[in-house]
Amino acid sequence: MQDTAAECVLVFPASVLSRLGHFQGFTADVGRYLEELFDPRHISFQPREKMERDPSFKQLIPYCIFRHVEQDGTIRVFAYTRGGKQGEERLRSKRSIGVGGHICLADAHAAAGTAYEEGLRRELEEEVSIRARYTQRCVGLINDDLTDVGRVHLGVVHLFDLDQPAVEPREPDLLDAAFVTLAELADERLRLESWSQICLDYLLREGAA
Repeated sequence: MQDTAAECVLVFPASVLSRLGHFQGFTADVGRYLEELFDPRHISFQPREKMERDPSFKQLIPYCIFRHVEQDGTIRVFAYTRGGKQGEERLRSKRSIGVGGHICLADAHAAAGTAYEEGLRRELEEEVSIRARYTQRCVGLINDDLTDVGRVHLGVVHLFDLDQPAVEPREPDLLDAAFVTLAELADERLRLESWSQICLDYLLREGAA
């Protein structure tokens, strides 16, 4: 884990989001936003310590959800509790269904792919071991301006559909990790971080469609 004080992370001006169409919560309209948000004219790497206090910028965060649908149609999602050494102290002890993190300057120096793609790969490799076949797609974006954390971050939601509920934490601060049903998540909604609450609502709507 990098020293936050020295780390530079991928950001874009919040004014770009406002111009494209501000939203609160979840949007599945990925095509409307992503190409413009990732335009080299807008993105840059800035000191994370400063960006955590500057809502005029948004840090781009991949937020990966692992889902398995059982033969009887029951949907289970990988969930965990953030431990005391997780990088974002404002989320510690919260329950989460999202795995991911900041895109760092070092990711831009990767030999293949974009900085975002490399950062996504790196974060997954650091945090979990996926022991099942899967398909993956970007299903939406999260913007939550109602919390201190949300005001300076934008989540890019990647949904992994697995043929088996086989994801194991590599990061020791992913506590109480297990695949749980949407109903179980709904019962502990108030323990979930806000992004997970927003994604849970999306999963419930999709499951009912």
